[in-house]
Amino acid sequence: MRKVYLDNAAGTPLLSEVRDAMMPYLGEIFGNPSSLHDWGDGAREAMDTAREQVAGLIGGAADEIIFTSCGTESNNLAVKGLAMAQQNKGKHVVVSAIEHFSVLHAARTLEKLGFEVTEVPVDRYGAVDPDAVRRSIRKDTALVSIMHANGEIGTIEPIKQIAAVTREMKVPFHTDAVATAGTIPVDVKALGVDALSLAGSQFYGPKGSGALWVRKGVRLIPLLDGGIQEGGRRSGTENVPAIVGLGKAAEIAAAQMSARVGRLSPLGDRLLKELPGKIDHVVVTGHPQDRLPGHASFCVEFIEGESLLMLLNSKGIAVSSGSACTSRALKASHVLLAIGLSHEIAQGSVLMTMGLDSTPEDIDYVLETMPPVVDRLRQMSPLYAKFTKSGKGGNQDAHL
Repeated sequence: MRKVYLDNAAGTPLLSEVRDAMMPYLGEIFGNPSSLHDWGDGAREAMDTAREQVAGLIGGAADEIIFTSCGTESNNLAVKGLAMAQQNKGKHVVVSAIEHFSVLHAARTLEKLGFEVTEVPVDRYGAVDPDAVRRSIRKDTALVSIMHANGEIGTIEPIKQIAAVTREMKVPFHTDAVATAGTIPVDVKALGVDALSLAGSQFYGPKGSGALWVRKGVRLIPLLDGGIQEGGRRSGTENVPAIVGLGKAAEIAAAQMSARVGRLSPLGDRLLKELPGKIDHVVVTGHPQDRLPGHASFCVEFIEGESLLMLLNSKGIAVSSGSACTSRALKASHVLLAIGLSHEIAQGSVLMTMGLDSTPEDIDYVLETMPPVVDRLRQMSPLYAKFTKSGKGGNQDAHL
């Protein structure tokens, strides 16, 4: 049976070059980078190199990089740390309705500390209107946090235009770039943001590695107390092997960026174009053009996404039903509800994300295998039986 992995948004395989770079720091180079003796020198020098590599990926400076354990920690540090550093100005935070839970839940925690949170709505493609952000900003706004792209529906947000608004109104602006850094070109200077989160697991680096870039001069309150690591902004002994792997993956991603985009885009575009023609009542989610390369997201009506995932898995195809942080929740995605889908349609969510190992033959196999799987599930669906008996026919708009 053919094996097809189309869940790269949940986790990418570790590149062999990255693994090789990490191995010495799992063995002979074991010193603590904070130590002053020779054993600490190798670890500290490796971290310095990784800091340069990660900064180079996003166009920042090495001393603006804070290493973290993952994208979720980076987002928590940014949202809570930046907002709390601005408390003298006010206690109001602006986020979008489709942010990752690590941003939304961090904002909810701030509410318990006396902050007020405004959620900016999105259009049917999941795009944030910069003018809506402008209208949401108040004199007491301490932070705006809008993601660079949504990993669930693939839509790339107009971050540069939003940053122009926040800069004009003198409000710190953070963007969650976990879905974009290492996948598409990201330049913090060109975007105009004040802070940016990323994670190595999204671009063939190790899981459990992440970073937060904070523009020099922007105040940040640390969340972890207890040490001087990361310039006092993130205490705790550093995970040197993961940091080295993150740096190497960032270096490779920067060098291969255009080739990767050129390879992945046709694969994703083909699924977006051809799958709705093979299966009736499929809604394509996300922006038709401004979306991540190698990203195809749909809602298949009259079925449960989890059932589809399990049957596809039995055929050797790995996909997901939305964010990896919510796919086991067995409830409609907040992202899909925010773009206007009903709970019933949102339950049929399917996300396919291609990677470096994906091939045109993989897409052939998915297009061949998925229609009969969907048909089998619909034959067991009382909703589909009711729909067909009603005499309603024809396809609705295939793209929400």
